[in-house]
Amino acid sequence: MAGKEASEWRGSSGAIEDPSMLDQETIIQNLDSLEAARLDKVRNIGIAAHIDSGKTTATERVLFYTGRIASIHEVRGKDAVGAKMDSMDLEREKGITIQSAATFCDWVKKNPKTGVDEKYHINLIDTPGHIDFTIEVERALRVLDGAVMILCAVSGVQSQTITVDRQMRRYNIPRISFVNKMDRMGANPFKAVDQINHKLRIPAAALQVPIGSEDNFKGVVDLIRMKAIYNEGSKGETIVEKDEIPVECRKIAEERRRMLIETLADVDEEIAEIFLDEQIPTVDQIKAAIRRATISLKFTPVLMGSALADKSVQPMLDAVCDYLPNPSEVENLALDRRRREAPVKLVSYNSLPFVGLAFKLEESNFGQLTYIR
Repeated sequence: MAGKEASEWRGSSGAIEDPSMLDQETIIQNLDSLEAARLDKVRNIGIAAHIDSGKTTATERVLFYTGRIASIHEVRGKDAVGAKMDSMDLEREKGITIQSAATFCDWVKKNPKTGVDEKYHINLIDTPGHIDFTIEVERALRVLDGAVMILCAVSGVQSQTITVDRQMRRYNIPRISFVNKMDRMGANPFKAVDQINHKLRIPAAALQVPIGSEDNFKGVVDLIRMKAIYNEGSKGETIVEKDEIPVECRKIAEERRRMLIETLADVDEEIAEIFLDEQIPTVDQIKAAIRRATISLKFTPVLMGSALADKSVQPMLDAVCDYLPNPSEVENLALDRRRREAPVKLVSYNSLPFVGLAFKLEESNFGQLTYIR
């Protein structure tokens, strides 16, 4: 992350601005257009959740669908290969994540306005779920711009989910929520949505409703565009969108879309005005409101699917690109040792002097590795 002292940052008027008065909007507006375009397509995210919610399985699908790995291997799989992000022998033997693993991938997403494919660069950290390795989650969240919080469709919010939520709040991390394991017996994503609202006390609303559940889970209905989304192919690699919503889902889809707009009206002024005027917001207005409310930590959009069944992981990747912030939209602070460690805002800008944060040291076969943001 390239950085520069905010006290040296000059606004368009040429006057030196006081760092305490410099807001993120000003930093974004002063970015070079090429640099702003580059950063707009970068996401630094982590995947965090309670034990056995499916973090590593979801990460494996993300790597497969983005073309980073050629085949999918399961956690504690029968082929004795194990998931890509579980590199330690002990992790593969026990089927758990012990240390955070970092990787990157590129996700190609079609721009709905222009119809042009846009490539997003995603830096991804898969974190452990066990309480014994909480410090690994802490290290990762320290350097992330956003996170995907995974919940089990059967268990909902669990003890370690609450711990992860507390850590995200400590570091002001915006999050999207993904209700995983929709193919399990007893799956109920709306219970998970209610628990996010009441147990975690952050406004949440579903952006999707399931088509079928448990063994009959087939796909999801996108509530923003009101389209049915299915996964086809041997590993769910092909996304098929249909305008026709199944009859059994239509009523719940309309009800949940209304609840989504009502929840957004509580946290976003623009949607509140549209709602009070008894008008229906457009797709672009809803998406913009979700992004604003998510980045300002007032809301978490909830998506659903099943990573193990290879269903609805790609819409979650789209949501990461649509609703989580790019590096320029997040406030990064450093301490200036020359000025008695006074806090300094950093500007994500490649042409400026390098400023790095070493957030993890690791002994490996290649000697000591230092992870730097």
